[in-house]
Amino acid sequence: MIYRRSSALFAEAQRYIPGGVNSPVRAFKAVGGNPVFVKEAKGAYLYDEDGNRLIDYIASWGPLILGHAYAPVIEAVIEKAKKGTSFGMPTEIETRLARLAVSMVPNIDKIRFVNSGTEACMSAVRLARGFTGRDKIIKFAGCYHGHSDSFLIQAGSGAVTFGSPNSPGVTQGTAKDTLLATYNNLESVKALAAANKGEIAAIIIEPVAGNMGCIIPEENFIKGLRELCDQENILLIFDEVMTGFRLAKGGAQEVLGINADIVTFGKVIGGGLPVGAFAAREEIMGHLAPDGPVYQAGTLSGNPLAMSAGLAMLTELNNRPEIFRSLADKTQYLGQGMAKVLTDNHIPFQMNRFGSMISIHFTEEPVVDFESSAKGNNAVFKKYFHGMLDQGIYLPPSAFESYFLNDALSYDDLDETIAALSNIAKDLH
Repeated sequence: MIYRRSSALFAEAQRYIPGGVNSPVRAFKAVGGNPVFVKEAKGAYLYDEDGNRLIDYIASWGPLILGHAYAPVIEAVIEKAKKGTSFGMPTEIETRLARLAVSMVPNIDKIRFVNSGTEACMSAVRLARGFTGRDKIIKFAGCYHGHSDSFLIQAGSGAVTFGSPNSPGVTQGTAKDTLLATYNNLESVKALAAANKGEIAAIIIEPVAGNMGCIIPEENFIKGLRELCDQENILLIFDEVMTGFRLAKGGAQEVLGINADIVTFGKVIGGGLPVGAFAAREEIMGHLAPDGPVYQAGTLSGNPLAMSAGLAMLTELNNRPEIFRSLADKTQYLGQGMAKVLTDNHIPFQMNRFGSMISIHFTEEPVVDFESSAKGNNAVFKKYFHGMLDQGIYLPPSAFESYFLNDALSYDDLDETIAALSNIAKDLH
């Protein structure tokens, strides 16, 4: 495929925008080449500025679970925009979306809307600290909770050491309150809890990870975290920015059968517009301003356009729960087809799949955490990414991202994707 206009647009963007993009992964640094500039999208397809049609497997990194330009969502936003775009005052639609979300998700009584997943996770940690009176948190290497300072921490030299900043601008003072554990390794968490007895406010985790590829929690890992939190009076925060309203109506809590103390949302809840949220039971949410002392605010929180998109999206999912099964079936079909191609061509790989999330890692070892994910052959991944792109398939431009399927994908689209992989497989050695 030819991307002359995309290349020209990228060159122009770099004159005015750092790196030419407003979020780093879009710059194709991990895979090389120039990013594709999108002109429009509909259903399962992207149409770029050069007129190419691409089958989309990122769905705007998750929120477009029903496909691009889904009519009920678009119509809701248009009708709401005619009445004004922002007021900085309460509106009825905020309550309608809140009531629906609370009814769909187990173990939450109240929800606060914000503008992004980053803001939701940052606010959830602040609330946990305010509720417990403790300062430290545990996060997991490879789990991404947004670019708030508390989360941009890399692992220290051992299980009981403090993390250190992995971005300039994050202070050592912030880093000392963030402890790093290993995903799927309960003992690493227990060691941190024992070494910091009575000091840990919360453990925050992607219950099904999506930022080191799709990583599935091993049996009893999340259950073990729940038990540890109960024993140590630590709050368990599920970052369901990716999994919320995607794995099931009630997200990972429903699928895994384990309740968190605080849950964060994003992606799907906004129907493609910038929305995040955090939610918990009454006892915890009562500490949030204006009812309690933990302050959080936002001029555009509860924006009527975003609320209308979210309400249309969640209403559709609530009324059609079979979508989740359909998406999981399509993901299984795609995964089995791609796995057969790779196996038949003797290409070492690992495939992780959960619901409508899936990722391929070019390694012989099982991928269960960030360290094993990082062992994937990035040179092969680059060939794979660009080869699929040339075949009209748009995948995440990073080996550390999950694919997100959308309901508009047909089995013909999946067959086309499998055939595309078959066409390039010989070049992946």
